[in-house]
Amino acid sequence: MRRRLAQILGLLLCVLGWGLVGCTVAMDHWRVAQLGGQAGSSVVVTAWFWSDLWKDCFEDSTALVNCVDFGVLWTVKPYIQAVRGLLMIGLCLGLIGTVLTFFGVECTHIGGDQRRNDQLLITASALHLVGCGSDVAGYCLYINRVVAAFLHSKADPSKLGYEIGPPLYLGLVGSFLIFLGCTIHCATVCRVKQPESRRHMVPVIRDKHEEKEELRIYTGSKRSHDSQSVSAYKVASFVIV
Repeated sequence: MRRRLAQILGLLLCVLGWGLVGCTVAMDHWRVAQLGGQAGSSVVVTAWFWSDLWKDCFEDSTALVNCVDFGVLWTVKPYIQAVRGLLMIGLCLGLIGTVLTFFGVECTHIGGDQRRNDQLLITASALHLVGCGSDVAGYCLYINRVVAAFLHSKADPSKLGYEIGPPLYLGLVGSFLIFLGCTIHCATVCRVKQPESRRHMVPVIRDKHEEKEELRIYTGSKRSHDSQSVSAYKVASFVIV
C-alpha cells in the first residue's frame, strides 16, 4: 500500500513539474529591464523592457505595451533557438515518460506483472531525468546570457542591463519537482528488491549449546549408520559363504 502511494506521489510530482515547465514556455518577462531614476525619496520607474522566447516588449508608465514578435526562425538569436529546442525536447521526453509511468504504477493494473512494472518505471524515470536535464540546460543557457548582459551594462552604462524574470525561477522549481518524482519512483523499485537480496546474506547466529546438541545427534546418527553398514556386510558375507 505504501509503495502504491509513493508511486502515485512521484507521478503527481512529475506531472506538476512538467506542467510548470510547459507554462514557462508561454510566459512573459523572461528578462526584465527598467528605465527611470530617483526623484526625492521615492523611486520613479518610467518604462520597462522585457522579453521572452517569442517577442520583445516595451511598457511605459501608463501600462501601454508595445511588442515586436520575433521574425522567422533563421533570424532569431542562436541562444534563443537553443533554449527553445532544449525545452521542446524536454517536454516531449516528459510526455513519453509520463505515459510510461502511468502504465508502470501498480494501481493502474495495466503494465503486467511486478517485474514488468518496475522496468517501465525505470525507463520512465530515465526519460524524465534526460528531459529534466535538457530543461535545466536551456534555463541555465538563458540565465548565462542575461547575467553576461547585466555585467556588461555595469561596465558600460550606455547598454541596457536585464534581470532574471519569474519564469526562470518557476522552471527551475518544476525541474526540481521532476527530479524528486524520479527519485521516489527509483526508491520504490529498489525497496522491493533489496530485502530479498539481503535475506540470503544474513548469517544465522546459533547458541553453543545448540551446536553441541546438533553435533552429538550427527555423531550418533553416523555411528548408527556405520554399525548398520557393518552388520549388513557381515550378513552378506555369511550368505555368500
